[in-house]
Amino acid sequence: MAAKASKPAGPPNGYASNGHVPTGHAFVVQKHAAGHLHYDFSLEMGGVLKSWEVAQGPSVDPAVKRLAVEVEDHPLSYGRFEGIIGKGQYCGGLVMIWDRGTWHAVGDAQKHFKAGRLKFRLNGNKMKGQWVLLRMKPRPKERHTCWLLIKDKDTEAAPGDPNRLLKQDRSVMTGREMDAIAAAVKTSSPPHSQKRGPQGSPRYKRI
Repeated sequence: MAAKASKPAGPPNGYASNGHVPTGHAFVVQKHAAGHLHYDFSLEMGGVLKSWEVAQGPSVDPAVKRLAVEVEDHPLSYGRFEGIIGKGQYCGGLVMIWDRGTWHAVGDAQKHFKAGRLKFRLNGNKMKGQWVLLRMKPRPKERHTCWLLIKDKDTEAAPGDPNRLLKQDRSVMTGREMDAIAAAVKTSSPPHSQKRGPQGSPRYKRI
């Protein structure tokens, strides 16, 4: 399983940011073709985006649990990024804002996050209703903290059709599919040449 190399200082300059992302209780899901295709699921918490890599994307069938690997916190501004991060850079690859909206914890968010069982409600363009993130018991020599992303049984669940939402494969920000996002970008030069790290900005392409 691929792991992200280092924590970014911020999003690439010139990121697409049209549309409003609510503050305080925002969530975002970015479809990300970086080495392997996956979905970055992020919840705004404590002034950052707490993020998990969900390789297979969210399932709306409560019986089908999806592995969610906890990764580095991201700055809030990164949740507005859609475009291409240059090859060889942090998170290099094509990024789509697949879903976004607001989330609200069931109970004390910080307390339940630390306990490893975070229940919450989502009000997004695609993901809605109640969900839970359940931290798994660590295995020997496991490098990353693994969770399960699970859909609760409610009116937004779809038993027997886990990938129902994944069929809605357009950006909620631009209405574009992945190929159209790639075709729309323009090459732009970064202010720094350093490949990654807190002092450098990643090479990027602008929508």
